[in-house]
Amino acid sequence: MGGAAVRGGASGAGGAAAGGVDERVVLAGIPLRNAVLTASGTFGYGTELAPFLDLRELGGFVAKSLTLEPRHGNPPPRIAEAPAGMLNAISIENVGVKAFLEEKLPALPEGVVVLASAFGTEPGLYAELAARVSSHPRVAGIEINASCPHVKAGGIEFGQDPRLLAELVATVRRATARPLLVKLSPNVTRIADMARVCEAEGADGVTLINAVQAMEVDVERRRPVLSNILGGLSGPAIRPIALRMVWQVAQAVSIPICGVGGIGSAEDAVKFLLCGATAVQVGTQNYLDPTAAVGIARASRTTPAGTAFSASPI
Repeated sequence: MGGAAVRGGASGAGGAAAGGVDERVVLAGIPLRNAVLTASGTFGYGTELAPFLDLRELGGFVAKSLTLEPRHGNPPPRIAEAPAGMLNAISIENVGVKAFLEEKLPALPEGVVVLASAFGTEPGLYAELAARVSSHPRVAGIEINASCPHVKAGGIEFGQDPRLLAELVATVRRATARPLLVKLSPNVTRIADMARVCEAEGADGVTLINAVQAMEVDVERRRPVLSNILGGLSGPAIRPIALRMVWQVAQAVSIPICGVGGIGSAEDAVKFLLCGATAVQVGTQNYLDPTAAVGIARASRTTPAGTAFSASPI
């Protein structure tokens, strides 16, 4: 239902490639020069990588999730290798919204499409953050990180309870007129139901999936490898799960989908588009190759796999 990309109508987001293929898409009302973004938490604030690649080659990037005040996150060890992926329990370490708006955004090159990622422990905190980032002209849209535990509801993630998720999306929607996407947790039984909640409460799009809750154990030390015990599994290991969930959500809602989970090549990206996504985000692959997302964006217009970027969903 809601996966088809809007192509050729994104004025100001770039142009057609040399071969005549129009790479532009409109994601949740945000014009993008192509369908490739980077995922929150895997690309910093963009400034770290700006000296090494042209961020304007990307469709856009989602900045590291923000809280109202600076946050230190969990103590190490908080990253560990896993088979075909990575475990992390960093817990949203970030500079806070003030430093983001005053220092990080102004340092980015003009023409880079930036989505801010909002994180909080109560709907009101999300809403306040959304209102503040909406005041900056460089913020093209907002992505709600719905994988935060709600402190007043026993620690359950917003994205795991439809009532909590509805309250969160409705509260943030009232706080901002900017395009609003909700990043959904995969740690649920019926992902399509969660997407329907977001659509009903006014979200302009959904991003899926976030990391899959997991753990690993060090046999020699007889303890978990992460200080937090549990972490989020990302990387190629979760791609089949992500594809399944994107396909299910595309059958259930009419708002656009940004697909993420284990993308490491243009072919991987095309799989998400064929399952109904409008655009994709490259995540864990950025740790292995910081130029990965730009490479995938280039491949979308220069390789045989890239021609499928304009294909209709299955």
